Amino acid sequence: MHNFQPKTLFLGKNLIYLPSCHSTNDVAAEKIQNGPTFDGTLVITSDQTAGRGQRGNNWETLPGQNITMSVILKPDFLSATSQFSLNIAISLGVYEFLSKYVAENLRIKWPNDMYIGNKKLVGILIENTISGSRLSNAIVGIGVNINQLSFSNPKITSLRLATQHDEFDLEKLIEELCVCLEKYYLQLKNRHAAHQKKLYLQHLYRFGEMHKFSKDDTQFSGKIIDIADSGQLMIEVEGEIQYFGFKEVAFDI
Repeated sequence: MHNFQPKTLFLGKNLIYLPSCHSTNDVAAEKIQNGPTFDGTLVITSDQTAGRGQRGNNWETLPGQNITMSVILKPDFLSATSQFSLNIAISLGVYEFLSKYVAENLRIKWPNDMYIGNKKLVGILIENTISGSRLSNAIVGIGVNINQLSFSNPKITSLRLATQHDEFDLEKLIEELCVCLEKYYLQLKNRHAAHQKKLYLQHLYRFGEMHKFSKDDTQFSGKIIDIADSGQLMIEVEGEIQYFGFKEVAFDI
């Protein structure tokens, strides 16, 4: 990462590169605990040995093949009740970055993963710290499968598999990703949350379509109709709108 120079105002300008670590989110959390950190500090590793995802799932990645990174943000302009707007902004940044390479079937899967068709390409884990009624720190962990060509789970893919592209330059891609993330983060800071939510819904996986879901091992059919300001998924089930938190419902894929 010696030539890493993202064309950003602040995101990624302060870089922490580790050849190997358990989790970039954990490293970012330690940096915050140990003293002041810069907004936009970027933690990158080539070998993440214990990456975490939503629902406590492990993130499967081979050394040197994929993007494994975390960004430290200082979104003190957001109230605790509107923190899901940060998820939306980050998801849109990742979506725009990938849309340069993926022509179709790219979707944001609630709350903030990325799918090509029915296969997972990106995992995002955002961990917020709240002070009083506002966010003080956010650790945005992003894993993007780029050059890896095989996975133990058939429902996971990579950018190279999906596009049949030659091997990608990871450093170049991370620079591009930083530009897109900063763009949507600054939009959010400039009070464009409502517009961003509309875009998020346009790109949302299975939005407005009847599909099967599971809750507590019980399967049901429903249609995603909206996202609440709290971030809850709103699903219409037999004419009734039901609200689901992050770990309360699973997509049957």
